[in-house]
Amino acid sequence: MNKFVLALGAAAALACLAPAQAQTATYTLDPTHTFVTWEALHFGTSTSRGRFDKKEGKVTIDRTAKTGSVDITIDMASINTGVAPFDNHLRGKDFFDVANHPTARFQATGFSFDGTKVTGVKGTLTMLGKTQPVELKASRFNCYDNPFFKREVCGGDFETTIQRSQWGSTYGLPGIPDNVRLLVQVEAVKQ
Repeated sequence: MNKFVLALGAAAALACLAPAQAQTATYTLDPTHTFVTWEALHFGTSTSRGRFDKKEGKVTIDRTAKTGSVDITIDMASINTGVAPFDNHLRGKDFFDVANHPTARFQATGFSFDGTKVTGVKGTLTMLGKTQPVELKASRFNCYDNPFFKREVCGGDFETTIQRSQWGSTYGLPGIPDNVRLLVQVEAVKQ
């Protein structure tokens, strides 16, 4: 047997035995398909809802190595409940104090996977000058080839419940409850 064929066969065998190569990819948030919304009970009667209209960030992910990172910044002045006086109150010192704390930031390096699907993300949320741990549960994580961008897009729905008092937002307690549900729909475009 010729030496070239033997060498080729040996290289193929080694390639099969070698662990999978890490395939880290970077994605930028698509602002038209990324929404950060919140829900909070209002005096035990109804649910107040709102969203933040301006956000930006990057996600890196390696589905083979099951690792990744997230860095998302939210413009807190972009809060939108559909009611201007309520938005202005939320921007003020009673809640988000956007004059002194114009942004919030979520950073994460802990990912949970089921196969190649992200099932959770652990990180920190910095808001009102305080940083606290946050864990988001993921559902419907998926990647697809986007016909508009001509690139891969990954995303899903993420959610958690935080206690706003951990960040120093105590206005109206206990009439306005401490728990706030965060819902984050994310789609990010591969760079």
